[in-house]
Amino acid sequence: MRDLNIEIKTTNRPSILKFEINEFLTEQKSFEFNNIEEAKNSPIASQLFHLPFVKTVFISQNFIAIEKFNIVEWEDVQNEVAEQLLNFLKNGGKVVNDIEEKSTKKVPVTVYAESTPNPSVMKFVANKKLVLETAEFKSIDDAQNSPLAQKLFHFPFVKEVFMDENYISIHKYDMAEWDMITNELRGFIKNYVEEGGKILETGKVQPKDESKTDNSPKIDTSNLDDVSKEIVQILEEYVKPAVASDGGNIVFKSYNKDSQQVEVILQGACSGCPSSTITLKNGIETMLKEMLNNKVSSVVAYNG
Repeated sequence: MRDLNIEIKTTNRPSILKFEINEFLTEQKSFEFNNIEEAKNSPIASQLFHLPFVKTVFISQNFIAIEKFNIVEWEDVQNEVAEQLLNFLKNGGKVVNDIEEKSTKKVPVTVYAESTPNPSVMKFVANKKLVLETAEFKSIDDAQNSPLAQKLFHFPFVKEVFMDENYISIHKYDMAEWDMITNELRGFIKNYVEEGGKILETGKVQPKDESKTDNSPKIDTSNLDDVSKEIVQILEEYVKPAVASDGGNIVFKSYNKDSQQVEVILQGACSGCPSSTITLKNGIETMLKEMLNNKVSSVVAYNG
């Protein structure tokens, strides 16, 4: 059975609620249905319209948004709706039929190149969400779960590939200069996404060697001590957004309560950057010392 979960999220309109799923539902396309007749080619939307309070159903990438009539309050029905959606998807229900997918016009995609503090890494940013979790590939062998990364590794100058949200960071070999290859890579990524090419296979990205867990995209905090949970929260809230803007990522590795030492993994543009290990280490170290009084003595940063 598929490892699916749904997060319920409010919007700026009280009548509309978003049900966000941890995998993509459509191939880069969006759909809006205003009644059950319009939803005839969407089994999941058709099922939702059998609920008397459903007014409009909007499906896009990894979420379903529902607008309700005022006959009920969301707090009274949202959990039941989420459960219904989850059961439908876990049982293999179709979101939209193939005929509906094919009839939708290709949506233009914008991709621009952005330099990073690491001179060997360029960040290619799209105007839409590409992946739902971070993924780092050191070689084509690691990229077995990413058709796009596999194709990128066929460029002889591509050394590593890192993906997160709406961007792809590419680490190149020194054999090529960015001014010679940037447009080629940007055009390739743009065309690939526009044509609906698969970026990541469904499911979590796992390193080829299952014993290597350093580059797992998400941290399971259930078995961590309280200080480690605080560290993870600080990294997620304060550090990751800044690092992501430079095409990189930071992952919590461990915390030793005896030595009070924190270990983190640097990924993407941060990995191997001449200055990032020292800069990030010192910046994170200062922040953690200030925010966690007498609980952190030092931070050790490793390249992913």
